[in-house]
Amino acid sequence: MPLWLAISVIIGILIGTFYGNQLAGNKLMNVVQVGSNKLSSLFYYLKDIYVDDVDVSDLVEKSIPRILSELDPHSSYISADDAEIADDDLRGSFSGVGVEFVIHQDTIRVQRVIPGGPAERAGLLAGDKIVSADNQALTGDSITNETAIHNLKGPEGSKVKVGVVRHHEKAVKYFTVTREEIKTRSVTATHMLDDNTGYIKIRNFGENTYAEMLVALARLSQAGFQNLVIDVRGNTGGYVSTAQQIVNEFLPSDRTIVYMEGQHYKREVLKSNGHGSYQRMPLVVLIDEGSASASEILAGAVQDNDRGTIVGRRSFGKGLVQELVAFSDRSMMRLTVARYYTPSGRCIQKPYDVYGENNDDMILRYERGELFSIDSIKHTGPKYHTRNGRVVYGGGGITPDVFVGQDTTGVTSYYKEAVVSGLLMQFCFDYCDVHEDELRKYGDEDSLVKYLKGQNVVEKFAQYGDKHGLPRRNLMIQKSHQLMEEVILSRLVYNLLDEESYVQYQNRNDPVIKEALRIFKNKSAFPTNKK
Repeated sequence: MPLWLAISVIIGILIGTFYGNQLAGNKLMNVVQVGSNKLSSLFYYLKDIYVDDVDVSDLVEKSIPRILSELDPHSSYISADDAEIADDDLRGSFSGVGVEFVIHQDTIRVQRVIPGGPAERAGLLAGDKIVSADNQALTGDSITNETAIHNLKGPEGSKVKVGVVRHHEKAVKYFTVTREEIKTRSVTATHMLDDNTGYIKIRNFGENTYAEMLVALARLSQAGFQNLVIDVRGNTGGYVSTAQQIVNEFLPSDRTIVYMEGQHYKREVLKSNGHGSYQRMPLVVLIDEGSASASEILAGAVQDNDRGTIVGRRSFGKGLVQELVAFSDRSMMRLTVARYYTPSGRCIQKPYDVYGENNDDMILRYERGELFSIDSIKHTGPKYHTRNGRVVYGGGGITPDVFVGQDTTGVTSYYKEAVVSGLLMQFCFDYCDVHEDELRKYGDEDSLVKYLKGQNVVEKFAQYGDKHGLPRRNLMIQKSHQLMEEVILSRLVYNLLDEESYVQYQNRNDPVIKEALRIFKNKSAFPTNKK
C-alpha cells in the first residue's frame, strides 16, 4: 500500500505540473513545438518575457543581414531607408537637386551641376561647397554619402534651401532648389577612337541602358564607324535582361546568350532573335577585375559565340542571379535564386571562400601577379569550348582572349603614398579652387589639357605634398612624373568638364585601348582558330 501510494503521488505531481504549466502559460515549453519557426518564436519571447525591454524591430534589422550572409556572398538585405537609393542607379532616374558631388575634407563638394537641372537654374556652380540643407549642417566627421543623399534627395516638387560656400567668398550663400526628376546615364562615354573605331563605355546595366546604347550607336553611325569597342571595365552589372538586349544587337539568330538554373528555378535559356543591326560589326569588349554579373554575361556570350575578342584582365566572377523580395515596410532583400551559365555551359561564379571583408580575392590576384601577367592566372574550373572549339574555363570569371596587364611603369612608393593618402585628389580640388577663374576659360578637353601641360602641375603637387606631410623624393618624382601628370590632368578634366571628357582623355594613352585598335588593324576581331 505505501508503494502504490507513493507512485500515485508522483504521477499526480507530474500530471499536475504538466497541466499547471500549460494553464499558467509557460511559453518556454512552446519553443520545442515550433520547429522551423524558432526564429520568430525567439523574437516573441524576447519581447514577452525577457528581463529587460528589447527593441525587437532593431534586432530583426540586424539579424536578417547576418542570416543572408551565411547563404552566399550576394544575397543581401536592404533597409527601407536604403531601398530607394539602391534602386536609383538601375532605374535611371531619381528626384533630387541635380548635382554630382564627392565628400572631401568633411565637406560636400559639387563636382558637376547637371545641365538644365534645378540646381543650375537656382544658381549653383561646380566647385561649390554645400554646407547645409534646410538649415541642417552638412559638414564634419559625421557627413557621409548617405547623409548627403538623404538631405538632397526628396519628393518631386519639394523645395530645399541649400547653403553654399563659394571660392573666394567667406559668407554662406543660400539657394532654394525645387527638386525634380533627374535622369542618370549608364552609357557614360561615346566617341571615335580613330577614323574607323567607335567606343562606348557602359557604367551599369539599368532600365534605360539599352535605349542609351542605341542612341550611342546611332551617333557613331553618323561618324562612320566600322569597328566597335564596348568598355565594361569596372561595371558591376545590373539587369540580365538589359545585357540580353545589348548582346542581341551583335548575334545571329538562335544563339544562346545565357541560361539560368537553380534548385527552385526552372532552366531558362535566353537566345538571340536575329534582329540585331550589328551582327557583322568587328567587336572588342574590354573587361577587368571590376567587371561583374551582367558585364560577364555580355563578355561570356561574345566569347563563347566567337563573336568578338575579349581584351583586358580576368573579370570578377559573379555567376549568381538575384531576385528582389519586398517586405511590407518597403525594405527588401536580394536573394540568390539561380546560377547563370554562359553558352558553352560554364558557370563563372568564383568560390565563396575567396570573399572576405578585405576582398581577399583581389589581394590574392595582386600577390600572385595576376594583374600583371597572364601566366599567373590559375584556372581551377573545368574546361569548356567555344563555338569554334577554343578552350575557355569555368569557376572564376571570364579570362580575356587578349590579356593586358596593369602598367606599373612609373609606380614608386612616393606615387603610391600620394594616391593612398588622398593627397593627389586633394591637390586637384584645391588647384581648381585657386585657379578656377583661369581654368573656366577652357571649355573643352583639348584646350584645357594644352593649358595645364604648361603649368608644371607635378612640381606644384610636389610642393603641395611637402607642405601636407609627403616629403619630396626628387628621384622618385622624376621616375613617376609622366604617370603623376596623367593622373592629375585626368582628374582636373573630370572636375572641370564631365565624365565624357575624362574618359576620352584617359583613352589616349590606355594600353588596353591600344591593343583593341591593334586587333582591328590586323582584322582579327573575329576569333576563328582553336587554341
